[in-house]
Amino acid sequence: MRERWRAAVGALLGLVARAWLATLRVRLELHPELERHRDAPWVLSFFHGTQWPLLAWKRRRPTVVLVSLSADGAMQARALATLKLHVVRGSSSRGGARGLAALVCRMKRDRMDAAFAVDGPRGPYGTVKRGALLAARHTGGWIVPLGSAATHAKIFARAWDRFVLAWPFTTVAVVLGAPIHAATANEHLVGEAIAHANARAAAMIRCARE
Repeated sequence: MRERWRAAVGALLGLVARAWLATLRVRLELHPELERHRDAPWVLSFFHGTQWPLLAWKRRRPTVVLVSLSADGAMQARALATLKLHVVRGSSSRGGARGLAALVCRMKRDRMDAAFAVDGPRGPYGTVKRGALLAARHTGGWIVPLGSAATHAKIFARAWDRFVLAWPFTTVAVVLGAPIHAATANEHLVGEAIAHANARAAAMIRCARE
């Protein structure tokens, strides 16, 4: 009964999110190197808290995400499915390796990209974990750093991830930075690339305000 209730709430939240995200005006910047690797899987990598504007970007391929096995994860999984993301369940504490293996399988079998909040699920903020790197290495994919910013937003400063909620009908910037080959990627390099993408998105928003 509780599972059904969480699924229903998750579906409702997903519908609200989809309507909200449809109002955002997206300014998109793609690094020119991405075109050379369009046939390879992309592992879209970002920091927690920046994902709301990223969800407004129209993804190039079906995209799979790894969602916690917790009760809250069940709600989140249904909401993300409503937003047309493909969900695999797993976590760093329970079923993590199995969940990552299932995600890699979906990427290979169904020609999907994957999306990772690389500093999750509990932070620290900006500290890159290995999940995205492993997914890229096992699929021959490329790490693609993502950044975002918004002209008008509520920033939850007390939350560990400093979640940024862009207000409806505002302009958001979404930046896809230079792809990083799995063989040369490491946690420090990926973290720097994501930070650079976020800084570039912030600069785009400053220009939009002027």
